[in-house]
Amino acid sequence: MPSKPPPITMDAVYTAPGYLFRRMQQIAVSIFVEECSAFDLTPVQYAALVAIHTHPGIDATRLSAVIAFDRSTLGNVIERLESKALIERKPSREDKRVKLLHLTKAGAIVLRDIMSSVERAQVRMLQPLKPADRKTLLALLTQLVDLNNEASRVPLRAEDALEHLGKSN
Repeated sequence: MPSKPPPITMDAVYTAPGYLFRRMQQIAVSIFVEECSAFDLTPVQYAALVAIHTHPGIDATRLSAVIAFDRSTLGNVIERLESKALIERKPSREDKRVKLLHLTKAGAIVLRDIMSSVERAQVRMLQPLKPADRKTLLALLTQLVDLNNEASRVPLRAEDALEHLGKSN
C-alpha cells in the first residue's frame, strides 16, 4: 500500500534544510553588512579582496574558481572594487586580453582594517550556540559543502585554478 504523502504545510518548509540554509545565509549577510558597514563591502567583495591579496596577479576566471562565485556576476564585483579604488586591473604580459588583478594601497589598508569587523561578524553568527555546538556545526557544514561541491553551480576549484597561476603572470 502506498504511503500517504506528507501534508502541505509551512512547518514542512520551515524545517527543510534548504530553507534553513537560505535563511542562515540571509542572516549571515545581514550580520556581515552590519558589522562591516564602515567599509561598504559585501561578503563576496571581501572574499575577492582576500583572494587577490593572497594571489596577486590572479585573473577573473581563476578568482571565480578560488572563491566559488559565478564568473559572469564576478565581473560586477570586480568593477565595484575597481571603482572604489581597492583593486586595479593590469594586462598580462603574455596575453594583453587577460587582465590581472592587484590590490591597491587603499585596498590593502581596507583589507587590514576590516579584519576585526569580519571576525566580530563571524562570532555573532555563532554566538547563540554553545561552544561545542559551534565546533560541531562548522565541522558538519564543512563536510556538507565538501561532499556536495560538485552539485554547486560554481564548484570550488581553488587548487585547479591556482596551480596555473604562476604560468599566467
